[in-house]
Amino acid sequence: MVKRLGIIGFSLGNGHPFSFSAILNGYNHEELIKANWQVIADYLSRRDIADFGIEGVKVTHAWTQDINLTQQLCRASLIPYPVADITGMLENVDGVIIARDDYQTHFELAMPFLQAGLKVFVDKPLSQDLGELNKLQPYLESGQLMSCSGMRYATELDKIRQEIAGIGELRIIYGISPNDWEKYGVHLLEAIISIINADPTAISAVVSEKDVSTVTIETAEKVIIQINNLGPASSGFKLEFIGTKGRLSTEIYDNFSIFKRTLWHFNMMANTGIAPIPPEETIKIMKLLIAGRMAINQQEKVYFSQLERLAGREDSQ
Repeated sequence: MVKRLGIIGFSLGNGHPFSFSAILNGYNHEELIKANWQVIADYLSRRDIADFGIEGVKVTHAWTQDINLTQQLCRASLIPYPVADITGMLENVDGVIIARDDYQTHFELAMPFLQAGLKVFVDKPLSQDLGELNKLQPYLESGQLMSCSGMRYATELDKIRQEIAGIGELRIIYGISPNDWEKYGVHLLEAIISIINADPTAISAVVSEKDVSTVTIETAEKVIIQINNLGPASSGFKLEFIGTKGRLSTEIYDNFSIFKRTLWHFNMMANTGIAPIPPEETIKIMKLLIAGRMAINQQEKVYFSQLERLAGREDSQ
């Protein structure tokens, strides 16, 4: 049984080390505010005490790049052991949550724990390097590694899943996301692919200014997926599914439920060894992110079947 988790952070602007740990452990409201996470303190304070925790598991150890920040995280999210050396966790926890969204660090951070046989959750996106993905795939398949945006578990998508058959043959999926494609495209991709499991064929992009883009995904099923990334504009996340007989739309905003469900599924994987997400689905989403990045940077259509060759060419430039 996985009982002791380590939390690993921190990346700029990402409060997941605080929110994930608080959902499992409970939290200190004043310390969260002192840590400049008013937004997290606000949505946590709206929940009943019964909403917190997953039976049998706690975050017991924490590490960040700065011991002072680590101690701040521990005070805010009731973590008993701040760790100065990340390798000090290896013999003291049963699993780790890598709660950083700077994907360039994920492989290096995750591998020592995976090689030691621990269960690992990696915050989104897992990697945008095809070589790293090939090395991580066996761990996804064995039920030792999980990585996703929790948006696939959004409560607002429950109704979409229940009613999507009623809108007829699906034609277009339209999404709106804040921030840029590279870090935030994964959110709506996770939501969409977890519902329709489309087979992508090509990706193109229109860029209007820095971090503002429209990425269009063509699929073998003739469904067009369009994701609009609005840069720093505070738009929230929106999705619309349009079919031959109607449409369904939703806004996604319940972060607490997104994170709580994600942690529940990770805990189940940690204790059963059964992957909660088909490994090929996680790899597909990461490849879509890579292809979208290439389409944005090169301003030309990227064909999914040629991705590995094209990505190799991009890396050599």
